[in-house]
Amino acid sequence: MARLHVNGAVREFEAEGDTPLLWVLREQLGLTGTKYGCGVAACGACTVHIDGVPTRSCVRPVSTVGPNEKVVTIEALSPDGSHPLQKAWVALDVPQCGYCQSGMLMAAAALLKAKPNPTDADIDAAMTNICRCGTYNRVRAAIKAAAQGSTRSAGLAIQHADGSVT
Repeated sequence: MARLHVNGAVREFEAEGDTPLLWVLREQLGLTGTKYGCGVAACGACTVHIDGVPTRSCVRPVSTVGPNEKVVTIEALSPDGSHPLQKAWVALDVPQCGYCQSGMLMAAAALLKAKPNPTDADIDAAMTNICRCGTYNRVRAAIKAAAQGSTRSAGLAIQHADGSVT
């Protein structure tokens, strides 16, 4: 029986050492918010934090995650959806299909922790995740909105189905 420190708790699992962390999180621990996209660390759908560093979990063997390293998945970013990025994502209607969004949010959270007021260049450098729907402008706007604490200054005028404009 092996152990991981995930989302604030030590969790036990059984898997071969070369099993990707992603599969342990999803299949062994039931944390399905982290998604499988490409399997080669290119798309970022599988992004989690390991000791605060955004990490592509699809290529990280579980045996390389030390017992004292803290893994955080999208489920623990903010369980009640109150993280500023989650609020900005909703306010600016960032997701379309939504598949990549947990990885995007985790990458963006690490960016804001490292650079609380990121420039466009900072965002470009940090946000290497792929979105098939092409929501990159909304992602950028949501990151800026979360950094500024307001969706009003995000730079997008989005008209919602209810007629309101963000």
